[in-house]
Amino acid sequence: MSEVPSLRVEPGKVVLSGAWTLAEMLPTLVELQAALANATDGHRHWDLSALTRLDSAAAVLLWRAWQGKWPASLEIGDMHRRVVERVAELPQEMPAPPVARVHLPEFIGRYMLKAAANLRGMIALFGQLILDTLFLARHPKDIPWREFTANVYKTGALALPVTALVGFLIGVTISYLSALQLKSFGADLFIVNILGISIIRELGPVLVAVLVAGRSGSAMTAQIGVMRVTEEIDALSTMGISRSIRVVLPKIVGLTVAMPLLVLWTSAVALFGGMLAALLQLDLSLVYFLENLPRVVPVSNLYIGLGKGFVFGFVIALVACHFGLHVKPNTESLSANTTSAVVTAITTVILVDAIFAVFTRQIGVPQL
Repeated sequence: MSEVPSLRVEPGKVVLSGAWTLAEMLPTLVELQAALANATDGHRHWDLSALTRLDSAAAVLLWRAWQGKWPASLEIGDMHRRVVERVAELPQEMPAPPVARVHLPEFIGRYMLKAAANLRGMIALFGQLILDTLFLARHPKDIPWREFTANVYKTGALALPVTALVGFLIGVTISYLSALQLKSFGADLFIVNILGISIIRELGPVLVAVLVAGRSGSAMTAQIGVMRVTEEIDALSTMGISRSIRVVLPKIVGLTVAMPLLVLWTSAVALFGGMLAALLQLDLSLVYFLENLPRVVPVSNLYIGLGKGFVFGFVIALVACHFGLHVKPNTESLSANTTSAVVTAITTVILVDAIFAVFTRQIGVPQL
């Protein structure tokens, strides 16, 4: 018997023969569909007894030709009937996937629990760093000096160009916009106060922290995460080498040391950019700017800015290392934790800056 699927219309009935499977129907699928559509008009009896094979694709084709109803007269084998019955039991339209409803209390609770878990992990990591510091104080020969200096170089020296460029542009922008307003009030000389206080006390540390969180913080998380994926962290533990002393502690100490220096560098470049803009916009000489800057900006603002840099560096490195150590052995977890590390670090920096602003509101601000 031929395996080629065929359809023959006889007086009063439609006869199907051959192997009605997807593989056999593909060469003549369009012709078979047209023949089935024409055969449904005026014919009541369907003879499927000559079929050798019938798969679900052909059953769907037949069921659609029958318009979702069994023919009034049908001759078919039991095995082939069961195939058509399975197709007939399927819904006409697939139900839409259920839409997950967002419950606000559940959403807030889930993120609060996640934040609490991350906070707990960071506190545990901080405690481990204290224990490592005490251990290194008793065993100075085990201090990883190369790792410390390498991290200072990567997070500090290599970040000098980008921080200088951004700081210079920010200084020019603030000076230019301030000059436009001060000109209208005849208060040109106060641009020294505005630039000095805003850059040294606030913008310098926060700007550097955001840049470092996106540059060095993400790099730390990715590096530790890759070590987790490639099981290098486990290999260190197997060899009896402390992962916190060799991997985590140098990164945190290196960034903590480099951040105040970056803040000082960026603030100086930003002030230089502001001085140039003031010279061009207000014809304010550089000598006047430099002479009046120490008078209108107390040195305590510089200490506050450097202190912020120290704390910001520690916070960014701690957050980056925490998320890096929690990377699971897959690339999706690596990307997710790197993103979370940057977002968390920037958010924490802004929160810490707000705390600094509250506790130092009476320090370094000239009273009129």
